[in-house]
Amino acid sequence: MARLLLLLLSAACLHTGNSAGYTRENDFGVNQPAVLSGVQGGSIEIPFSFYFPWKLAKNPQMSIAWIWKHFHGEFIYNSTRPFIHEHFKGRLILNWTQGQTSGVLRILNLKENDQATYFSQVCLQTTEGMKCWPSIPGTKLIVTHALSTTMRTPSIITSADPTAGLEDTRGQRNSSLLNLGAIIGMVMAKVVVIIPLYRWMIFLWWKQR
Repeated sequence: MARLLLLLLSAACLHTGNSAGYTRENDFGVNQPAVLSGVQGGSIEIPFSFYFPWKLAKNPQMSIAWIWKHFHGEFIYNSTRPFIHEHFKGRLILNWTQGQTSGVLRILNLKENDQATYFSQVCLQTTEGMKCWPSIPGTKLIVTHALSTTMRTPSIITSADPTAGLEDTRGQRNSSLLNLGAIIGMVMAKVVVIIPLYRWMIFLWWKQR
């Protein structure tokens, strides 16, 4: 009975390792942002960091794994095997090196069904044996739709009437033609007046000769 109570107490400590109110000197946990938002077709980075009170073994054998959808969901990544879930093939990058206590999981080419909660899990070898613990709350990822180009292009349209520009052009053309006709009329009028005058001057000159 005493052993059973001890096991239950250990499990309770594991689940509260990420909760507020615990000092980092005597507990362990994983920090992740509560919520992140990404655009469909883009990429997103989920940062994480972890802490623990144990002394590391000479060969800590640190490893990072990721679970999605819910706390006891499917593994989508494991740094030790290595393993990547079929749904994320070619789209997951873990920026973390052995020995570091922080890193970033990057998801490329976001899809609508990537929207879920993601939990990181840390495993390492200590002087007290292998220790593994996950992020309890995880990070909720929200995937939004990108604005399509067809929704942005109407903003450059200045008139709802497609013939408005054509009407203005025809009006300008007609005005130009009227101006040209008036100029030609004035020139012809001058010609009609000047030709008889020149003929009269030539006749007077010939009479004098």
